[in-house]
Amino acid sequence: MVALCGAMVSFGQAKAEWKEQKAYHGVMAATFHPAEEGNFAPLKERSSDLAKKATAWGKSVYPAGYDKAAIAPILKKLVAESKAIDKKVKAGASNEELNKLITALHDRFHEIAEKCKAGEHDEHEGHNHR
Repeated sequence: MVALCGAMVSFGQAKAEWKEQKAYHGVMAATFHPAEEGNFAPLKERSSDLAKKATAWGKSVYPAGYDKAAIAPILKKLVAESKAIDKKVKAGASNEELNKLITALHDRFHEIAEKCKAGEHDEHEGHNHR
């Protein structure tokens, strides 16, 4: 994939930043990574923010160069799953259940990120393929 991304960049395919994706990513990183280490407080404190950022992302305009047909169905799932986590947090779900949900949601985010990056760097991992 790295070679593919590098090849795409060399053909000059630069994309506009999708600010709603970046905003969602900020909350995802701040909640998922602590949960990976057994700290669920950030997820519990920011679950509604995760749901709000997902909703905003889902309603946002796709920047030029993004494949809406490929991304839209996955993004719709991400929005629903983000809202579901917020409901589970508010219902007092166990950390074990929240861990499964946030891990699946993190995987969903990366599924979208793969469709979005097409030559751009993967911000979540901090790599720059240019």
